[in-house]
Amino acid sequence: MTPDGTPAPDDTSHPDLHAPELYLNRELSQLEFNRRVLAQAQDPQVPLLERLRYLCISCSNLDEFFEIRAATVRTAMQFGGTPAPDGVPPAKALELIHRQARELVDAQYDCWNEELRPQLAAAGIRILPRDGWNAKQRRWLHQYFQDELLPVLSPLGLDPVHPFPRILNKSLNVVVVLEGRDAFGRNGGMAIVRAPRSLPRIIHIPPEVSGGPHDFVFLSAVLTAFVDDLFTGLKVKGAYQFRVTRNSELVVDEDEVENLASALKDELASRGFRPAVRLEIAENCPRTIVDILLQNFGLTASAVYRINGPVNLNRAIQVYDLVDRPELKFPPFVPKQVSLDEDAPFAAIRESDVLLHHPYQGFQTVIDLLNVAAHDPDVLAIKQTLYRTSKDSRIIDHLVTAARNGKDVTVVVELRARFDEEANIRLADRLQEAGVQVMYGVVGYKTHAKMMLIVRREGRKLQRYVHLGTGNYHAGTARAYTDLGLITADPDITADVHDVFQQLSGLAPAIRLRRLLQAPFTLHAGVLARIAREAGHARAGRGGHIVARMNALTEPAVIRALYEASQAGARIELIVRGACCLRPGVSGVSENITVRSVIGRFLEHSRVYWFANAGEPELFCSSADWMERNLLRRVEICFPIRDPQLAARVHDEALASYLADNQGAWDLQADGRYVRAMPADGGMPYSAQGALLAKHCG
Repeated sequence: MTPDGTPAPDDTSHPDLHAPELYLNRELSQLEFNRRVLAQAQDPQVPLLERLRYLCISCSNLDEFFEIRAATVRTAMQFGGTPAPDGVPPAKALELIHRQARELVDAQYDCWNEELRPQLAAAGIRILPRDGWNAKQRRWLHQYFQDELLPVLSPLGLDPVHPFPRILNKSLNVVVVLEGRDAFGRNGGMAIVRAPRSLPRIIHIPPEVSGGPHDFVFLSAVLTAFVDDLFTGLKVKGAYQFRVTRNSELVVDEDEVENLASALKDELASRGFRPAVRLEIAENCPRTIVDILLQNFGLTASAVYRINGPVNLNRAIQVYDLVDRPELKFPPFVPKQVSLDEDAPFAAIRESDVLLHHPYQGFQTVIDLLNVAAHDPDVLAIKQTLYRTSKDSRIIDHLVTAARNGKDVTVVVELRARFDEEANIRLADRLQEAGVQVMYGVVGYKTHAKMMLIVRREGRKLQRYVHLGTGNYHAGTARAYTDLGLITADPDITADVHDVFQQLSGLAPAIRLRRLLQAPFTLHAGVLARIAREAGHARAGRGGHIVARMNALTEPAVIRALYEASQAGARIELIVRGACCLRPGVSGVSENITVRSVIGRFLEHSRVYWFANAGEPELFCSSADWMERNLLRRVEICFPIRDPQLAARVHDEALASYLADNQGAWDLQADGRYVRAMPADGGMPYSAQGALLAKHCG
């Protein structure tokens, strides 16, 4: 390694592309992504309430990181597992995770305490700490405690009869230290008080009480301030809020269960009490109390995070919705609606493909197409995959309507969509009650593909229409995530989608597709083959070039193929929003590879792969990241954009524009750090998202 931490150049002509030093640690890379999100909260150029939102997102992201990624590493440390490509043992990885996560948490609370809370107060939005309450506010909050909290609180004293209670994942709790004797003559000691889950975590003090329209208090502050009301006759020596984060990965052996939905329901019931991963606690909590908590949670001191503020800081995001101050938020925008011909929408699709770029173009086009299909007497069948959708989804309404109108409706519902399992079980039940044929996908493989197929009788033949996307059938996220969708009647693509649905619904063998690449069968090999082809073009002097965009790049074989293409002289430009295990800029290995991440108003979610192919470029959109799970353990699709004009538009809007960004872009260095892109001397600032808003919504 060189002094700056980057791999040293290999003197041999054939460096070992399996060498651990050529790979960045996935978990640490994910933490780096969260640093970039936090940087939005720290940026004074971002509107104030949006900065608060970014701070809360970074806190929620960190929760999920511990629930999934850190929990996975901890499990590997305890029970063993396949070494990661970077070669860092799980125990060392967990140590590094805690070290970097602690730095991130400190930065989050510095941002909250030193920047956002004071600046919000200066703007007339006060989140009041306990020592900032005046007498009138304190009386009102005490009454709130008496009226709203006290009737539903159930403090639990700890003694031989009442052992340490089971603490729910991410629930807000207060550990109380008591002195004296209670009514039964028992000596005071410790008690646990869990905050009611039914009450809001942010309390809005009425303006007539507080004197200002936007004064708020964390429920945790009210609970700790008046907790002594629960222990009449005892003296409260201390009250310290805490929160434990637990492993939230569901483990269901699908080969051993007869009913996946029933098995998932059983597993969900216990998810909140799985092994602990992290303990957050008030920074002034005595060490003796911390040790007791650690012992009960089975954690070591390295997993303790002492918090200078509310342990559930992410709940401050409620303030964003409660405060109507447009000048402190991003300017509103109205997505451009791409309307299909009202009189002959299907004829318009047969005439030309329709490309949608969300959120700049509205998702309503997809909803309208399904609505038309649900009511069209010539439509015979509708098939769709659902991974995530909203509670009040019009998509579900239209599928139900279609079934009630006598159409054959088949929906593949992925019950194992992380953190949406319960919602998907409920929507599956609703669809089945309406007569929809519901399938739960394939044992051992999550169905992550985004597909909708409409079969329509036109004259003496049946005509197929499809919608394919990079994102979920979720109208809410379609306004917050960038995604691409294609509506087409292309006979090869629609036939492929038909075959994939047939495969999912039956027990069909692997199928030979015409245009689509499909995981877990042809997508991984197809990506590797195209990367190798660009390497061959580069060796032959035909200028190999790859531009690819995704959420994460972690699959080792793909990374090695990219290294080989770089060694051959191909130019490789990667836009990777989150975790990236590829190390760019290593002499003799990846000096022809650049990696950047773009963070902005919208969550970058599109997956686009472009291969120059010696002047005959191929461009694909996909539901799949270049991760092992997506390429090898999920049902995914990757679809070509065959219309040259639409392909050029996707290249310009989703790739070239992001490579030119110097406002929200961060460039990955060989040592794993990200450096914010800046305009060149004399250059103009350019934001890809801003340009797309101006183009489509301006």
